[in-house]
Amino acid sequence: MSPRIAPATPPYPPAVAQTLDRLKTPGDEPLSLFRTLARDERLFARFTGGGLLDPGRLPLREREIVIHRTCALNRCGYEWGVHATLFAEAAGLDAEQLAATTTPGVAACWTPREALLIAFCDAVHVQADIDDALWARLVEAFSEEALIELMMLAGFYRTVSLLANGLRLEPEAFAAPFLA
Repeated sequence: MSPRIAPATPPYPPAVAQTLDRLKTPGDEPLSLFRTLARDERLFARFTGGGLLDPGRLPLREREIVIHRTCALNRCGYEWGVHATLFAEAAGLDAEQLAATTTPGVAACWTPREALLIAFCDAVHVQADIDDALWARLVEAFSEEALIELMMLAGFYRTVSLLANGLRLEPEAFAAPFLA
């Protein structure tokens, strides 16, 4: 399967080149997702400006659980594999936990707080909403700011999943294979 839209090639506009340099990953070229979005400087700037990988209200481990689960639910092996390679070790996610992000239900490997994140991802994936019972549990565990960040994170990576899947992006050469 080949990508539906070819990635942009150098020379990139200066602002795009600067952002691509900042977003370096293993390999000779920036991620194909970034290079494809770079075909439109405005969309590229909006997308890269909306990322949530900076230190926020959630620790790296919790962000990565949400990202992996959201990508897995959306069958986005492209982004799941990128994150499994680049962030899983730093987030302390082992092979069992990575596999658990791709399987239905809440696995025994998660702490209660992490299991709540999995339940959150599953709910927003199916309903694009959070019922009152789940919300009450989330409020006990997370600050209001963290709750907003959780929703934005799940929404952003659903968008990433749509882009990667819809564009038919091939997995990055360095990325872990999708376990689902």
